[in-house]
Amino acid sequence: MTDITYIIVEHDGGWAYKVGDVFSETFRTHDAALHAAQRAAGEQRVAGEETGISYEDERGQWREELSAGDDRPTTHVVDGKK
Repeated sequence: MTDITYIIVEHDGGWAYKVGDVFSETFRTHDAALHAAQRAAGEQRVAGEETGISYEDERGQWREELSAGDDRPTTHVVDGKK
């Protein structure tokens, strides 16, 4: 199972959450960024419907798979300020 961590950080004159190397939008307050990260983390855990997906792999080959919709990641929110 995939594990996703949202980290609250200072960013661009305000606060944001970061997943890997990607930043969210900038929020004026730490609390606003924290609440947005908690909301995003919660949405990641919600199961979806079975659906087909297409993607290009690292070799440039297109792949098609069936996603069951119930393989959801484990999510965490970490306060980078502490």
